[in-house]
Amino acid sequence: MSSKFSNYNFKGLKALVRVDFNVPLDAEFNITDDTRMSATIPTIKKILTDGGSVILMSHFGRPKEGPTDKYSLKHLVKHLEFLLNENEQSSTPVFFANDCIGEQAFHFANALKAGEVLLLENLRFYKEEEKGDESFAEKLSKLGEVYVNDAFGTAHRAHASTAVIAKYFTADKKIFGLLMEGEVISAEKVLHHSEKPFVAIIGGAKVSDKILIIENLLERATDIIIGGGMAYTFLKASGGQIGNSLCEDDRMQTALDILEKAKQKNVQIHLPQDSIIADKFAADAATQVMESNSIPSGWMGLDIGPKAVEVFSDVIQRSKTILWNGPMGVFEMEKFQNGTKSVALAVAAATAKGAFSLVGGGDSVAAVNQFKLADRVSYVSTGGGAMLEYFEGKVLPGIAAIK
Repeated sequence: MSSKFSNYNFKGLKALVRVDFNVPLDAEFNITDDTRMSATIPTIKKILTDGGSVILMSHFGRPKEGPTDKYSLKHLVKHLEFLLNENEQSSTPVFFANDCIGEQAFHFANALKAGEVLLLENLRFYKEEEKGDESFAEKLSKLGEVYVNDAFGTAHRAHASTAVIAKYFTADKKIFGLLMEGEVISAEKVLHHSEKPFVAIIGGAKVSDKILIIENLLERATDIIIGGGMAYTFLKASGGQIGNSLCEDDRMQTALDILEKAKQKNVQIHLPQDSIIADKFAADAATQVMESNSIPSGWMGLDIGPKAVEVFSDVIQRSKTILWNGPMGVFEMEKFQNGTKSVALAVAAATAKGAFSLVGGGDSVAAVNQFKLADRVSYVSTGGGAMLEYFEGKVLPGIAAIK
């Protein structure tokens, strides 16, 4: 799949670009993490360099009652200008429209010259956005001549600006941006063109959140590593004593079915042999190392133990394709971060030896960033929910609308 976006010439065109600028702000409206914004800068710059102009649209937060200052995208204008003009000789102005389909939006869009950027007000100030309303999508479509979707994080929603709008552009006038393209290419590589051995590392608290992804991966992976709180449901279902560890009792049969299916398909499922256990869920808890299937009452597993680290690291290091979604323990607390950190280091080491590694899902991404390993894996996905649904085998409306 060659980069269609890189080969596209935007000269003289007004590009209507759907971005994901849903960034966290503090009480003074300072951006506390600009990852999502900086991720789309290459797409915007390519259009401007070609001699096109850019009209940006995004959702922001969950405004319930229409326009509210707290959820206005005007708070992002200054930082967007900073990101666009960092290390540049000339400066790119960013205009802001106080609506996304109002008079001012159309006035500014019509007046926009090559090399200029317009940011529209929050799409979710209109209920029609999330409803996927056609006439709202059609009004938005009239703002630009070519539609670029660069918001992978919202690709699993059939909203007006992510999926419905595409029908108002001809096939040669709708395209993925660089970020979206990178996400799609990386995800397809793992799901459909994975080199074996292929290990999927699945962590997090609940089996129920990950059932579909595990079932889909049973058709593709050679090994599945299960860590985090969800591992204890599997261990208890297999007859282990897990003390006060997290367990979804109503999912124990599901866990057994998954283990049985894996056996039939010759997929190795790796559960943590030992755990770091604690007498309470707290940073100052007393801890000890214990076999994962014989945790005493009153104690809970909050991280994988040294034997599990060794086994998991070996499996990861000999793999050619790696998908990682979800931490191995409560890595936010220092006492319980060794498992997640060790897995992150093993993924980085395997990548250095030529494996293709894709890390996705909020907590795994937070972990590779915290341990400063993001540039040592092949791809870090920005779309938590969207990536999960993609690996569950679902069709994502935002992708289907352009393909």
